[in-house]
Amino acid sequence: MSNNSSATRETADDEQPPSNSDIAAATAETPAKEHTASTTLMPHLSAFIETGLIVVGLLATFFLLPRTLGNDGALRYKDLVALLSHQAADSKYSLIGPIFSLPLLLIGRKLGHPEDWIRVYNQVLFALSLLINYFVLRNHIDRGLLRKFFLLLIVASMFVAHLAFFYGEVFTALCAGFGILAIYLRFAAPAGWLALVLGVANTPATLAGLGLMALKRVIDNRRFRYLLVIIAAAALIALESWLRRGNPLGSGYADDHGFPTIMPYSGRPGFSYPLFFGVLSLLFSFGKGLLFFAPGLLLPVRKTLLKWHPQGSRIPLDRVYILWLCFLVGLIFIYAQWWAWYGGPFWGPRFLLFASIPASFALATRLHYRDAGLPVNLLTLGIFVLSVWVCIDGSIYQWATSPRQIPLCVGNNYNLEMICYYTPEFSPLWLPFVKHYSLSIQQILYLAYILISAAYLITPLAIQIVQQIRALVRKYGKDYLKAGTWRI
Repeated sequence: MSNNSSATRETADDEQPPSNSDIAAATAETPAKEHTASTTLMPHLSAFIETGLIVVGLLATFFLLPRTLGNDGALRYKDLVALLSHQAADSKYSLIGPIFSLPLLLIGRKLGHPEDWIRVYNQVLFALSLLINYFVLRNHIDRGLLRKFFLLLIVASMFVAHLAFFYGEVFTALCAGFGILAIYLRFAAPAGWLALVLGVANTPATLAGLGLMALKRVIDNRRFRYLLVIIAAAALIALESWLRRGNPLGSGYADDHGFPTIMPYSGRPGFSYPLFFGVLSLLFSFGKGLLFFAPGLLLPVRKTLLKWHPQGSRIPLDRVYILWLCFLVGLIFIYAQWWAWYGGPFWGPRFLLFASIPASFALATRLHYRDAGLPVNLLTLGIFVLSVWVCIDGSIYQWATSPRQIPLCVGNNYNLEMICYYTPEFSPLWLPFVKHYSLSIQQILYLAYILISAAYLITPLAIQIVQQIRALVRKYGKDYLKAGTWRI
């Protein structure tokens, strides 16, 4: 890592405070200026610990946390049962994702508890996705980075909160996120594109994200064939609508709307919410904003990904990250106009679970390639703490803090529900700091797992931050911390 010339320059005016560039350069001059992950003394031990934490996390999620179908999850389950009985499955929710849970449903029928088996579907899907993608990607992405990425998805993202329900967002997020990664590998590209098509067809509104991502690929590669993926997803959406509703354009959402409340645009159907206010709310609202629920998106990582791109690797991670962001931007702009942009009385931004994938990857990049100066490292530390809290709140406290549990937010036909979306004290993310909630033994054990995993992940960065602060004090302390140079 090259030194900034301003870091070694002797200024003529010693009374001037150090500039930002001076501080950045000085804090970069620490023992961590090279790729610290590659100089780990015991890489095999690190791999063993990280793999163990991932496996323990998946098992803990399965055995320690409660599960339920959820409101529209119950309708999806009802449609699956009707499908097996050769009856009409006429709800408005897609069956493309849930249909892959049929093996669990059949096993449950044999054992006498079909609903219990369906409840674990998203947890099984999540675990299998991590396992399959690790074996597919391990020779094309730094394995340490990949393990940290997966571990952060478990302990520092919104995923665990969503795994408790039989909703469709987990299937769509995993298919889109890992599908984009796979399209850069020749042997896995067909499966990657298929996963993208299936994930988008499962949630038709995400066609906007797919379109923006495909357009980016068209511009980058000057190949129009990438637009075919949009046609394929749209055709699959139309086919399902035709088979289930007799009309390829019948989405089932005709005249879908919520209750009129004191909010000026409530009660209107479809995509009637003003784009400007929708974007502001999805990004910055206290109860639904990505700024709070996926803060890893704020981290600068593209230059780091370019710098540490392995020689001969077929996966350009900087481009993958940009495609993830393109997909996310498409989701934000389409859902910002939906009357229920907030995802109903669900904990957090329900429709934007996909944001956890680029956010967790960005955080994993900063924790793995610790080549940044003190300001970025401090930003990473703060974002890491907030991300871990998001997971703690979503996995442990959501059963008490989600808007559906707050009478003020759901009473009187949801007339005051916006309090839970815009007021910090009623946000599910901050309500545990306002009210005391007792935890069960299972929840305490899961909390302990998250904290242990978080301590493991953040310790190397914390040590580097201490080293950088000491270097900064040594460099400027003699000139600016002398008691005799200060006057009232």
